[in-house]
Amino acid sequence: MDFLQPSTWAEALGMKAAHPEATPIAGGTDLMVEINLDHGRPTAIIDLTRIAELTEWGTEDGHLRIGAGVTYTRLIEVLGDRLPGLAMASRTVGSPQIRNRGTVGGNLGTSSPAGDALPPLLASDAVVELASASGSRRVPVREFFTGPKRNAMRKDELIAAFVVEPAAGPQQFSKVGTRNAMVIAVCSFAISLDRERRQVGTGIGSAGPTPLRASEAEVFIQGELDWDGRKKVSAATMDRFGELVAAAARPIDDIRGTAAYRRHALAILARRCLAWAWAA
Repeated sequence: MDFLQPSTWAEALGMKAAHPEATPIAGGTDLMVEINLDHGRPTAIIDLTRIAELTEWGTEDGHLRIGAGVTYTRLIEVLGDRLPGLAMASRTVGSPQIRNRGTVGGNLGTSSPAGDALPPLLASDAVVELASASGSRRVPVREFFTGPKRNAMRKDELIAAFVVEPAAGPQQFSKVGTRNAMVIAVCSFAISLDRERRQVGTGIGSAGPTPLRASEAEVFIQGELDWDGRKKVSAATMDRFGELVAAAARPIDDIRGTAAYRRHALAILARRCLAWAWAA
């Protein structure tokens, strides 16, 4: 196995162009598990831990541009007030040690349907910034995932950052698992309310071949909420919203849960998250 260790972003992109088969590593909280369990062994690894730009964040046209190397811990502590849904999800990722190492960029790169950070990014209409030696491009996160642990990255590209608008209203995230944290979600759900635009965003995790949005549920609930008077949402409306979220899922039976259980749980999570967000 070749080990490549660039010290600048330009050097990293050059190495990726020369070694398109090389797997990037930053926190290593997912990749090293795969290697240690002998589930896969890359022919080459690019260590990105020395690239300072990846650990930085800033503002851009009213949005937040967050480097792919920003850890979960830093996101919680520094950006939690601006991205509450993503911060909630980040708190459920592993142990403190894992959160000190793991990154949202790594979650995006792995593209696991169970990635905890991914539903909040979907609910917030985030964009993934990809870079190569020949230039950069941005892909909406809803178009980024193409299959189980597959995404729209080209072989010569690395994830530079993700771009997301600060929360314009309440956000919530919840997941079902054997524990609240340090566990792969049986299913998860995120919601984002934008009261000014009167829009609702959703994200479903661990209940399909990719993280998913519940588009029909979004359209339905946007038309049902009393955006001006803020009246309590009726039980019938809550139930219908939960049904539409569950219908958007494409789950399978596996060791962590059945497809039927995932749909049932998602309907409950959707109702709860909506109620919590609407009351905020």
